[in-house]
Amino acid sequence: MTRWALEQMPDQTGRTVLVTGATSGLGLASAIALAGAGAHVLLTARDRERGKAALTRVQREGGPGAELIELDLADLESVRDAAADVRERTGDTVHVLMNNAGVMGTPPRFTVDGFELQIGTNHLGHAALTWLLMPALRGGGTAERPARVVTLSSLAHRGGGLDVDDLHFARRRYLASAAYSASKLANLLFAAELDRRLRDVDGTIPAVISVAAHPGLTGTDLLGNSMRLRSRLLGALSGPANKLVAQPVRAGILPQLYAATAPQVRGGDYIGPGLLGETRGHPAPARRSRAAEDVELARRLWERTAAATSVQPDPK
Repeated sequence: MTRWALEQMPDQTGRTVLVTGATSGLGLASAIALAGAGAHVLLTARDRERGKAALTRVQREGGPGAELIELDLADLESVRDAAADVRERTGDTVHVLMNNAGVMGTPPRFTVDGFELQIGTNHLGHAALTWLLMPALRGGGTAERPARVVTLSSLAHRGGGLDVDDLHFARRRYLASAAYSASKLANLLFAAELDRRLRDVDGTIPAVISVAAHPGLTGTDLLGNSMRLRSRLLGALSGPANKLVAQPVRAGILPQLYAATAPQVRGGDYIGPGLLGETRGHPAPARRSRAAEDVELARRLWERTAAATSVQPDPK
């Protein structure tokens, strides 16, 4: 793979891209870059005031073609409302869905619907949103240029397994790091299963493909926000420390932007940084853990996700 950089991103004029978690970090930087390439960007935020501030930045630093969508991935009613809003605003035409939002390392907390917060936000909310938006993605894609679902995973997916029969740690001792690793493994498993099922529909070339990406070690606010939930002092110290050893956000967004826009990308790809154990560098094929390649585990997660969210999987 070549040393792909932001300047090589194809023109996105006429394309509609939805980016979740776009008020800071990777999501905000991606939204700015996509708007700057001509895309009409729908950026989501759970806090309206933070969303308005992010929208102003995207319009000022990227381009005028941006809108705000209110979305709380930890609330399935909000997910349904946001999906309906997107479909109405776009006339069922979305070219890229970037499932970027996430929480990390939280104390034991639960979503509105009773899900463990990390699996509920990082995986279940995104899976439900993806299924609900599939008609709009089909409306934006063709066999020649499929629409794309880009799901953000992490190097942390290698840190542990996934118990699909106890997603919310009802029977196990809760460990924040284990819950985060499980949610990021779930992201990879869902992305792969979605791609398999899209390929199987009627045996035709799909109008939508599913790919995954991860940012390596990037200096976002995610770690600091996580530590701040435990201690203000830890939050104050961990953020700057992380940025000292991590690559900048402008580099961390490259894998997900490559996954979203590069013509070479194919369904099922997993893209990450190519250097130093995938912690930094230009986009390159990323390595999955053995668990992330478990087709049976992915199938069972798909079924448990449908049961938990009460959202009809699409494709079935």
